[in-house]
Amino acid sequence: MSPDFRHTPRSLAAQAWRQLPFFVWLVALWMLLWGQFTWLAVLSGIVVAVFVTRIFRLPPVELSGRVNLWHGLVFVLSFLVALVHGSVLVAWQVLDWRRQPGTAIIAVPLVTDDDLIMTHVAVTASLIPGSLIVDTDRDRRVLYLHVIGVHGADDVEKQRRSVQDWERRIVKAVGSRAQLAQFAQAGGPG
Repeated sequence: MSPDFRHTPRSLAAQAWRQLPFFVWLVALWMLLWGQFTWLAVLSGIVVAVFVTRIFRLPPVELSGRVNLWHGLVFVLSFLVALVHGSVLVAWQVLDWRRQPGTAIIAVPLVTDDDLIMTHVAVTASLIPGSLIVDTDRDRRVLYLHVIGVHGADDVEKQRRSVQDWERRIVKAVGSRAQLAQFAQAGGPG
């Protein structure tokens, strides 16, 4: 057997450590689904998480191992502001009987090719009122969004830049150094 395929206790421990956040997330999700925060919910969540991670053999989630607390705080605060702003804007568009809010499907190319970053960007964009992810093209790193409040090319470009700004914030908060370098080469971080 070649050295690449040996599973030493150290490599198994490293793999388990990398999967720990996903495992904890599955247990937390299980407890949230049942609406119970009891020892029984924790134990049954662990059983379900073991079942999901061992039986379905999901690809490993590779975390960057880098968390920037300052940029994480900036992301959270920016998200809360965007959430309130989006809610007010959508409410205004619904109540403004003088004109219909325009809609569009737009393609947003991303800089990074990491599945986890792409997922974070998609979820963030979908949670802000006024836009919803309708499709993703993983190979070309493109998100497709349905957006409302579009009345011209300027609005489309503004929405596209907004999603790309979310990607930049997420990479600054939890992206790897290689992803930060990708942004620097693409002229992304600002």
